Amino acid sequence: MIAISAEKVCFVIVKLRQLQAQVAGDDDPDSGSNPSDDHFVEVLEDDADDVTRTELGDFIAGLNEEETSNLVALMWLGRGDGDMEDWDRLVQEAAEARDTPAAQYLMGTPLAADHIEDGLGQHGHSCAEFEVGRL
Repeated sequence: MIAISAEKVCFVIVKLRQLQAQVAGDDDPDSGSNPSDDHFVEVLEDDADDVTRTELGDFIAGLNEEETSNLVALMWLGRGDGDMEDWDRLVQEAAEARDTPAAQYLMGTPLAADHIEDGLGQHGHSCAEFEVGRL
């Protein structure tokens, strides 16, 4: 049984997808004077001061240790690092793996949103209703 609400997990998934949709930004000296001149490309540029990155980082940092461990374990489960029989082991390993802050680790892992969603699905939960109107 997971020790983090599906709603919290779905919030993380939505925010991770928003981050994954961004591209590395570069300073374009020829950019237009307004977004329509730039075809709205700058909206998708990845920025270290991005509000979504800050919001997600603060949200994950605000989770308690058990929730954080479960969130990381969900990603590992969805990535195929174990199956449901290994759930307790994955949570324990996630609790012991504190080399990198969870937010930084998750935001830096390619396809983290997909893996977390897959792990959540293995627990019988879905983000389908949560994502309506948020993506």
